[in-house]
Amino acid sequence: MNYRMIARVLGYILLIYAALMLLPLIAGLFYGERGLNFLAAMGVTAGLGGLLLIPKPASNSLVARDGFVIVGIGWIAISLLGALPFVFSGSIPRYVDAVFETASGLTTTGATVVTDIAGMTAHHRGDMFWRLFNHWIGGMGVLVFLMAVLPMSGEHSMHIMRAEVPGPVVGKLVPRARKTARVLYLIYIGLTLAETLLLVCGGMSFYDALLHACSTAGTGGFSTHPESIGGFGSAYIESVVTVFMFLFGVNFNLYFLIFIGHWKEALKSEELHWYLGIIFGSVLLLSLGIYKIYGSLGETLHQAFFNVGTLMSTTGFGTVDFTETWPEYGKWILMLLMLCGACAGSTGGGIKVSRLIILCKSGRAELRQMIRPRSVLRVEMDGKRVERSTVKAATTFFAIYMALLLLFSFLVSLDGVDIATSFTAALSCLSNIGPGMTRAIGPAGSFAFFSDGTKLLLSLAMLMGRLEIYPILVLLSPRTWKR
Repeated sequence: MNYRMIARVLGYILLIYAALMLLPLIAGLFYGERGLNFLAAMGVTAGLGGLLLIPKPASNSLVARDGFVIVGIGWIAISLLGALPFVFSGSIPRYVDAVFETASGLTTTGATVVTDIAGMTAHHRGDMFWRLFNHWIGGMGVLVFLMAVLPMSGEHSMHIMRAEVPGPVVGKLVPRARKTARVLYLIYIGLTLAETLLLVCGGMSFYDALLHACSTAGTGGFSTHPESIGGFGSAYIESVVTVFMFLFGVNFNLYFLIFIGHWKEALKSEELHWYLGIIFGSVLLLSLGIYKIYGSLGETLHQAFFNVGTLMSTTGFGTVDFTETWPEYGKWILMLLMLCGACAGSTGGGIKVSRLIILCKSGRAELRQMIRPRSVLRVEMDGKRVERSTVKAATTFFAIYMALLLLFSFLVSLDGVDIATSFTAALSCLSNIGPGMTRAIGPAGSFAFFSDGTKLLLSLAMLMGRLEIYPILVLLSPRTWKR
């Protein structure tokens, strides 16, 4: 491994993360806060970043293993350092809680240990800004942002993008990885600003609108209001957020194709068709079960679309506490959507629609080959053959994902919670969603009651879910560190 180059990239990551703390610092100063917590955190983060830049690498080359190590260590480091402003200000005084909240923000999970959201919004505006802004930072990826602004690793930066961007296949939109990163961020910023404007038009303050747009963009789910989006009491605001949750769950490659005028190619995407089909099918099934609760078709469809959107896109906003009022089969639909997740190449979590397509088609092909042994096994997406290596990778990922889900569920149960709470807490964190399916950790609950050990375990699950498992497994493998 190129240790000095790894250290150099990590140094740049910490410097950029320290620079991003300027925005919540300015927000806090605007609202009359002193901002000393951010100055101290920036000093620590930038200082460590500067130290990592001192060793000069003999070569700028990076291999795939280096990319996984950079991504794994980088995300752990910013989760640990991003917690400092909360601790220094006292808004989240316990460091383990602050790490959990920061990891939840960066991984766009949205699970929270903060029980007094109104108090933080009133007295720690800068901290609340940082809490939701971390969703935006983590949504597209801090290393993708690094590549967009710094030519730090040349052609080999694609190894970093593949390790950080979610989905079974990551490719370049344009010939250079740096330009690809810039294209992704331009689309990301454009959608964020569009949502901000629409929310302001709906009566939100600019502060709330910007932060909720950041939260939606990262498909995170943190809110400045104790009752989440439902607390604003506006069907217009809920509708705008619903639309953008679905939009941020779409593969960003499709937006690029639309941007350059290839509308037909984008609209022919098989993953997009499945994504929309799952959405409308789930809304229909859910509406049949909750119509009696709301009594009107309009409100039923509104709540069905919002909650399908919030869980399939893995955002986690809330308008109702579905754990208390909705039928059990409705909760099962939502839980399956949590497992499914959004499209590859989006800011959403979960297994991803593209992997489920590959798994379904692979299973069908295997069944056909059993019936007709001489038939040729062939899996296609968008009219193109899916390589056997990609099919194998999707199958392996699914197996590891389910094994980790069961392992984390078992370990969380050791904290003395019931099986539904332990399973959906693990699913919520591994799929980067936020709320679980029981009252304790549902839309109206929090993760504050868990022990410190369980909070750190769930923080690890969030990181593994956001980075799609492998970077963290590579870090934990002894073979990684052998020459």
